[in-house]
Amino acid sequence: MDARDRAGMETALREAEKARAEGEIPVGAALYRGDTLLWADHNRREQRHDPTAHAEILCLRGGGEEKGDWRLNDCTLYVTLEPCPMCAGALVMSRLGRCVFGAADPDRGCCGSVYDLPADPALNANTTWEHTEDEHCRAMLEGMFSGRDARGKAEREGRT
Repeated sequence: MDARDRAGMETALREAEKARAEGEIPVGAALYRGDTLLWADHNRREQRHDPTAHAEILCLRGGGEEKGDWRLNDCTLYVTLEPCPMCAGALVMSRLGRCVFGAADPDRGCCGSVYDLPADPALNANTTWEHTEDEHCRAMLEGMFSGRDARGKAEREGRT
């Protein structure tokens, strides 16, 4: 990972920390055009009561507004978790140039894990993606989900 990519991922990680502090799933994203940060955001589904308020979607929306164009072909999105089907579709529809993610999502990831939506030839997509296998991204998510799994098991067993 080069210095530009490391800086982008660090911005996304700071956003993921904000999500965790707010009780959201700790996913953060940052949209850059060259060295210029257009938008950074994090998951806000719980606080907005919005199933589409994923970090990637919020960055694409905000970045498009900031850029003054919905076409993001000259931009890179850094995200801590591999995009889900909805977000991978948004990458394609925004004509995003590149996506870099830190942790694979073997259950819902659509940039190579479960499906490679940006590479589907039926979509005429130009979005490329890279998985950086960032330990910080994976550790943050594992910590969140292990806590949720323990709480969920306790609730199912009537211990809460």
